[in-house]
Amino acid sequence: MNATRTLAGLAIMATLFLIAGSRLGAFAQAPATGQDAGAAKGPKYTQAEYNAEQACAAEKVPAAIIKCADDFVAKYPNSDLLVYIYPLYYRAYTQLKNPQKVIEYADKLVALGEKAEPGIRYEALYARALSYAGLNIKETDSAAKDLSTKGREAALLGLKTLDELKKPDTMSAEDFAKQKQQPAILFNYTAGSAAMTMKDYAAAVASFKAVLALNPDDPVTSYNLGRAYQAMSPPQQMDAFWAFARAVTAKGATEAQSKQIKGYLRKLLANYQGGTVCDSLTDAELNELLQLAGSSAERPASYSLPSAADLSAAQKDMTIASVVTDLKAGGDKSKLTWLASCGLEFPEVPGKVIEVVPGTDAIVLKIAFVTSDAEFDAATTPNMDVKVVGQPEAARVEKDSAVHFTGTLTAYDPEPAFFLHWEKAKVKEEDIPKEKAAPKKPVRKPAAKRPAAKPS
Repeated sequence: MNATRTLAGLAIMATLFLIAGSRLGAFAQAPATGQDAGAAKGPKYTQAEYNAEQACAAEKVPAAIIKCADDFVAKYPNSDLLVYIYPLYYRAYTQLKNPQKVIEYADKLVALGEKAEPGIRYEALYARALSYAGLNIKETDSAAKDLSTKGREAALLGLKTLDELKKPDTMSAEDFAKQKQQPAILFNYTAGSAAMTMKDYAAAVASFKAVLALNPDDPVTSYNLGRAYQAMSPPQQMDAFWAFARAVTAKGATEAQSKQIKGYLRKLLANYQGGTVCDSLTDAELNELLQLAGSSAERPASYSLPSAADLSAAQKDMTIASVVTDLKAGGDKSKLTWLASCGLEFPEVPGKVIEVVPGTDAIVLKIAFVTSDAEFDAATTPNMDVKVVGQPEAARVEKDSAVHFTGTLTAYDPEPAFFLHWEKAKVKEEDIPKEKAAPKKPVRKPAAKRPAAKPS
């Protein structure tokens, strides 16, 4: 999700009407030997300078333009017409895809200050901002801080210069405002990207939010806004999650972008909660977040998710009895308890057997959760199903008997039909009746033999 993707739809050069209203054609009638002191305000030049500049402007091939401009600068290093020569440089280097040179000559033009009219300065800053993205600056680069600092300053100056441009008489205020949107997006995005490299994350957030105010359905900017929130100290996790969710649901997102960021966001949610929450609950949280963020650019102050620390604190003194009480009560406490308890293994859960359902792979016990003799005596219907695996002898548990089991809590049904669902359970061996010995076969005594007759 790099910067060049979000810039792909922006024009390579400035919109024509925003470029300077004063072009060299206005000076076509300048005297060959220069202007006298009383002449109208504007660049001072000789006819030779003018002809040399016009020759460069007439070139079409970038390499030829650059050579011609080099010759002009060598011959007229202090010419007032440099205000028109420098743009020839950065336009040619833009065509040659040389961002370093574009930035070099854009900076030279801007350094002329008021000698260059706002429209020309705007064009230079626009070209510079486009080229900044092409530098692909890494935080580990030795020049990263200097390049990003200058890049941000230039982008902010571009916004200021954009505001200085005067509306052409032939254009409506509405159309003029629309034409300025794309340059404003570029300058703000460039300022945000530079701030990220500078590790000025608060400034990055402000710039990216300015982009989204103009183009709320830009997935790349929403994604980068999330990164900026994450990088803050301390991290603003809820705002980061919201920004990532906005990127997933953005109308401008491709299917691949949406899928990629959604998978990333799910991992972030799981890690934020310690990686112990049931998958089904993480999926439910993700779906709720996407639905909410898809309909609101700003995160409501009321939206939050329990952190790993919150869940750990809830688990500290947790027992199955407290879990049952909290889940039956409902509300926020119920939600927190369920996030903290789902997937946990609880030891020796007490209950009264209501039904035994035998099976080949598992035995299911329908049990009523009880905590006292009175509850045991009164229980007639189950509120737990317990899947016992790898313990075939558990089938000998008798109806209406007291049992204890250790198992993993995987799901529950809320009131009014409250029910707990358990997996991977084992019944306490002492609660399983001993296998009855097979009855012994009767011993048959051999028939008494008659004594042999005496011989006569």
